[in-house]
Amino acid sequence: MAAKQPPPLMKKHSQTDLVSRLKTRKILGVGGEDDDGEVHRSKISQVLGNEIKFAVREPLGLRVWQFVSAVLFSGIAIMALAFPDQLYDAVFDGAQVTSKTPIRLYGGALLSISLIMWNALYTAEKVIIRWTLLTEACYFSVQFLVVTATLAETGLVSEGILLLLASRLLFVTISVYYYYQVGRKPKKV
Repeated sequence: MAAKQPPPLMKKHSQTDLVSRLKTRKILGVGGEDDDGEVHRSKISQVLGNEIKFAVREPLGLRVWQFVSAVLFSGIAIMALAFPDQLYDAVFDGAQVTSKTPIRLYGGALLSISLIMWNALYTAEKVIIRWTLLTEACYFSVQFLVVTATLAETGLVSEGILLLLASRLLFVTISVYYYYQVGRKPKKV
């Protein structure tokens, strides 16, 4: 007995039929607008969502501020590590350094923070950007408090110290501003 041959494959014409394709898309629920006004081209994009929703809307100047912060932290860190006497002299106007070790430790800590700042410059993750901005704000706040307490103890007031205090207040304000701007809920368009 001869083996029975399967019937030849027939080409389905419904794929080329425009009305049939539109009906299929309507049944699947793609091609039309959803509740948010988005038009999905496939069921997969409808289920997974649109990646544009998850992109961080960066406030104007955020990346410039991150770059300036990274350069500032790196520059002061290198100066504290390589030239501790000159850094101390620039801030405290002629006061003698009793030991270079604390200034160099300060430089090492700043260098570590600057590495975090450089890495945050290249990320798009909202959480990482916010944490680095919060780190900056905390650092500048603590530095402001420490320098103010040192001024109260020693009574040394110089132009360099006043400039340092004013710059720290400005840097805290900018970092906190961007921290809250990055954390805001995006407005629906």
